[in-house]
Amino acid sequence: MRQPLQSSNIPMLMRSEGFRSLERDDNALTAVIEFLSAFTLFLMILTAFLSLAQLQMGSNDPNVDRIDRSAVQGLDRLTSDGGWFVPMGPEGLDYANSTSEWHLYSAVQLDDGRVQTGLVKDGILDHMRIAALHNVSEENMALGLGLDEGYSLFLSIEVIVSNDSSRIGLELFSGGTERSTAPASSNAHRQFSQNGEILQVIFEVHKGGKKNNDLHLTEVMVRPMSSGPEWIEIYNPNDFAISLRGWSLNHTSSSFTNNLLLKEGVISGHSTVLLTGDALSQESGNASQVIDLSQESFLGVGSINLLTDGRGTLSLRYTQIFEAQPYDVMTVEWGGASDLFTSLGESLSATRTLDGLGATWSVETNPSPGDYL
Repeated sequence: MRQPLQSSNIPMLMRSEGFRSLERDDNALTAVIEFLSAFTLFLMILTAFLSLAQLQMGSNDPNVDRIDRSAVQGLDRLTSDGGWFVPMGPEGLDYANSTSEWHLYSAVQLDDGRVQTGLVKDGILDHMRIAALHNVSEENMALGLGLDEGYSLFLSIEVIVSNDSSRIGLELFSGGTERSTAPASSNAHRQFSQNGEILQVIFEVHKGGKKNNDLHLTEVMVRPMSSGPEWIEIYNPNDFAISLRGWSLNHTSSSFTNNLLLKEGVISGHSTVLLTGDALSQESGNASQVIDLSQESFLGVGSINLLTDGRGTLSLRYTQIFEAQPYDVMTVEWGGASDLFTSLGESLSATRTLDGLGATWSVETNPSPGDYL
């Protein structure tokens, strides 16, 4: 009679295979769980990265892309060659007499033509061209570099490495529209290693923004000697040149008010311009330009007294684009309660300018037209 099969009689090999099968199933399940956990973690990280990238780079907005492209192209044009200038002729732009030596022209000439301000000569930044940037207005530079209408710019050229420690951090040029005043901006930069120094050029492009157009009223002659002209000195504290178009003067006395809208002229960066009743007899010092107002009935000469001697107020005003009313940038008052009274040959001088918003005025016994600062 056959005996029943006992568990002890099961071959050891079969028992071993069963255990391995269970172990493989457990390991496979664990691997699947670990894979799903890792994949979930990967998706979380990817989502966080894309969200961060969206915050940092912004959406795929064509307007933002256009600003980025303008910044890169503008810097390339600025630092790829020496630039060029096309003067204005009798019938418009005179391309036949265009030149790469734009830096040899005055602010008035550059403002009347078309300039692309290239800064590089023989592969390095040309310091003569950098200095000549003071004769170029921000608007003219933007036009020459091909920026879209409504765009503004800011340019900075700085020494960041030098064998001379006193030059580290020196700004060779810094001017234009501040980034904080524009709703959208982009920038590009490039470094030049030359003459033991590293110079960094940063070029910013903004959509809109408030242009830095401050001018300072610095000295006024209201009582010239008998044969001399009345004159007004205006100083440009900016690195860029500023066109006088859009600026105006207002003179008020107890008996009348006189307004003058300036239609010409440009002031180089960190220089002065003189408005006078007679350009032929006007001492000009270091003024970059003298503008004769004898035909405008605003400033007199000799016995023609158009700025009141006893009591009056003179305001320098500016009208922003798309605004109808000008605003006072600086004002000086003499006579009356001002405690400023001049004798013949004395001027009114701004001894301390407060960011273009005001000044402390005094009587100057030794006038210096054109030599502010």
